[in-house]
Order: sequence, then structure tokens, then C-alpha cells
Amino acid sequence: MADLHQQLTTMRQSLLDEELLDEQFVQLEELEAEGNPNFVVEVFSLYFRDSTKTLESVGQMLEKTPVEFDKVDRALHMLKGNSASVGAYKVVTEVNRMRDLIEEKNPESCNATYEQLKKEHDVLKGKMEAYLQLLKEAEAAEKPSQGGGGGGDDDEDPMSSTESS
Repeated sequence: MADLHQQLTTMRQSLLDEELLDEQFVQLEELEAEGNPNFVVEVFSLYFRDSTKTLESVGQMLEKTPVEFDKVDRALHMLKGNSASVGAYKVVTEVNRMRDLIEEKNPESCNATYEQLKKEHDVLKGKMEAYLQLLKEAEAAEKPSQGGGGGGDDDEDPMSSTESS
């Protein structure tokens, strides 16, 4: 049990040290600690669902000729707000870089930055999925068995919606 908490602490600190996440993430965790169980998992599930769709939409807009930079910028503005609200620091940084390039109306530069933005988003998603899975395991280990048959062998993806089991 202590080992699981040490892994969580190390992973969390790594996410902050690598600047994948910022202080806003810490504030989200505090909200969960105030009696909203699974709050962080739910927020990140929604964030990754929406941000993935937005990124796909931006990619499609960049493929069109001519590129409608105003529409791309609006989508990026929304992505920036959503990312900032969960503390996705590197994603926000790349969105800002891309929005600066949109002002120059240079599709080649935008495409290169878009690829970097997708990469940062994918890195965050992969690391957060691992972190949230470990968090879920730690929470399950703290709870006494209910109904006796689980055995802690729940490999369910914390990022998938399972509300209508």
C-alpha cells in the first residue's frame, strides 16, 4: 500500500516537473479532496474526449485550401481554455505558439506546430491515463472489500466512460 502511494507521489511530481501539468491540476486535486470522489478522473475523461475531437477538427481545417485561419483560431481558443482549466501546461504553450503563427497566416508553420501540439497532447494523455489508473488502484486498495469477489483485478481504463455498465 505504501509502495502504491510512493509510486503515485513520484508520478505526480514527474508530471509537474516535466511541466505537463501546472498549479491548476493541484487545485483540481484539492477539489476532489473536498468530497468529490473521482473528480479528477471525470474531469480528465471529459477533457481528453473534447480535446481529441477539437484537435481532429483543427487538423481537418488545416487540410482545406484555403485555410480558414479564423475558424482554426476559434477552435484553438476553446482548446486553450479547456487545457488551462485542467492544468495542461505544455498543451497550452503549444496552442499559444500555434495561435501566434495563425496571425502570420502561414499554413506550413501551422502544420508543423499542429504536429507538435498533437504530440504534447498524446504524451499528456498517455501519462495521465497511467497516473489515473494507479490512482484508481490506490483508492481501491484503501476501501474494504464490498461484496467480496473483486480481488483488485480491475484493469478497466479510467479514461473510458463506464457509467452505463
